[in-house]
Amino acid sequence: MSSTGYWSVDYEIHGDVQGVFFRKYTEDQAKHVSAVGWVKNTPHGTVIGQVQGTKEIVEIMKNWLKNVGSPMSRIDKAVFSNEKQISTLEHSSFKTKY
Repeated sequence: MSSTGYWSVDYEIHGDVQGVFFRKYTEDQAKHVSAVGWVKNTPHGTVIGQVQGTKEIVEIMKNWLKNVGSPMSRIDKAVFSNEKQISTLEHSSFKTKY
C-alpha cells in the first residue's frame, strides 16, 4: 500500500474516558499533529470519533488514543474500524461534537 495521500479511521475508546477531559486532550493532540476529524462522548460511556490525515498522522493519533489519552483517563480498549485511504480530507479541522 502506498503511504501517499490521506487516510481515515473511525475509533471507539473504552474505559474511564468520560469526565476526565478525554475529548479536550484528543482535540489538542489532533491539532498538535495536524489531524482533522472529530470526537464525541457516547451514551454508553465510550468516546467515538474519526481521525483523518496522512498515514503517519493517523498512526500517531491511533497510538495516542490507544496508549496515552488524557492524564486522568484509563483506556481499557481502543477499537479502530473503517480504516481506508481517501483522496481528500473530509473535515477542515478537528472538533468536539456534542
